[in-house]
Formats: sequence, C-alpha cells, structure tokens
Amino acid sequence: MTEANGTAVDDSRDDAVFKALANSTRRHILDLLRAEPRTTGDVCEAFPDLDRTTVLQHIRVLEKAELLTGTRIGKTRRLALAPLPIKRIHDRWIGEYTRAAVNLLAELDDST
Repeated sequence: MTEANGTAVDDSRDDAVFKALANSTRRHILDLLRAEPRTTGDVCEAFPDLDRTTVLQHIRVLEKAELLTGTRIGKTRRLALAPLPIKRIHDRWIGEYTRAAVNLLAELDDST
C-alpha cells in the first residue's frame, strides 16, 4: 500500500504498534519509560499486581512493535522508549485527520 504522497506503507509494522497500544498495561509501561529509561526490574516493580512473567510478556510485545529498546549493562537490562513508531502513526493517521479538521473549520469560518 502507498500513502497519498507516494510513500510506501508497511501495514504490518503499524498493526504491531496498534496491537501494543491497545492494552492499558503496555500504555502504562510506555508512560513510565517516557519519563526516563528504567531497568526491567524497575518496570516489574511498578506493577505489583502482575507477576514478572506477565510484565515481561508485555515488554516483548512492545519490543516487537519497536516501541522500546533494551540495552544490557552487565546483568541489568535497561529499557527506553523508542518514539519513532508513535510518530509514524501520528504522521500517517492523526496528522492527516487533524489537517482535514482544521481545513473544514477554516471553510466554515470563511462561509460565515
């Protein structure tokens, strides 16, 4: 598929991002990492109602969607937000719809 500007679109990458963002726990993990990078242990501790395995499964989904990166420092793994997939979603979906809404509002304003 291609966008209106001729740019090729990889829907499978967008599908992975939407799937990752569809879950509230994963969105909360991204919120934590938006503030600052954290260790895997720190992220697990932020969700006391979930066992470590469940949190790690959520982290894997986020990594598959390329929404976060992990760097190993000794025995510790440091996770960081990778914002480019969200920017890609914004540019393709939100930005286009925002521009259309602004144009529509401008047309309404011009007609009064």
